[in-house]
Amino acid sequence: MIIGIAGCGRMGRPMLENLRQAGFDTRGFDIILGRGDDQPLADFAHGLTTLITVVRDTDETDDVLFGAQNLTNCPTLETIIISSTLSPKYVLGLRDRVPAHITLIDAPMSGAQVKAKAGTLSFMLGGDKTAINAHMPLFNTMGQDFHIMGEYGAGMASKVLNNLLAASHTAMTRTVLDWADTAGIDEKKLLNLIHTSSGQNWLASGFNDIEFARDGFAEDNSIGILVKDVAAGLDMAPADADTSLPTHVQAVLKSLTPRK
Repeated sequence: MIIGIAGCGRMGRPMLENLRQAGFDTRGFDIILGRGDDQPLADFAHGLTTLITVVRDTDETDDVLFGAQNLTNCPTLETIIISSTLSPKYVLGLRDRVPAHITLIDAPMSGAQVKAKAGTLSFMLGGDKTAINAHMPLFNTMGQDFHIMGEYGAGMASKVLNNLLAASHTAMTRTVLDWADTAGIDEKKLLNLIHTSSGQNWLASGFNDIEFARDGFAEDNSIGILVKDVAAGLDMAPADADTSLPTHVQAVLKSLTPRK
């Protein structure tokens, strides 16, 4: 098995390093030089059997699979593992676009950079169980919690629903901390209170470890990714759903400025 990770940024790079340390034959490629192996695309693709995509969005995924990198044309490729958080509709649509002989597994992950580095990510898996089981040695190297959600596409739908909650936690926690500043309440004391009380949530409990907890919104950072993830959630909303709350959460995230 020759594994390639496309997208070696905050999440993909530590995933790459953990797989290598475990002895897997793993390569990295990123369109931003210096984040992968800084090698020609042809060298990355040569003999590649398993591709893990960890790029930012659907446009970059299209580039990897069909466009600028066009890795679905790689003659040795057997499996594509989609680990970016994308619209579930887009992910399901890939089945008709990717050659039939290539197995697709959707395996988005959660835990931020701190867990990617530690190899303790949570993966939400969708696809053929035999194919998922065959790749569990990879997932076990990169993560510690695994949720097999169903057929191909179910992992991504579950991740998007999870991230709607993560986005709401982020928006509300940051609002609460700003209001606490105005009230003269110490940030550390309030976060400790939240961690042991009914307001407990992932962002507040990990505020000093999560790399983007204090960031403001930018198109190219993790707050921007959360905005993108809310859009992916809205894309899967039922036709008669009230989308006012996630839409407002998205607007709050866009309004965030850096917190010192």
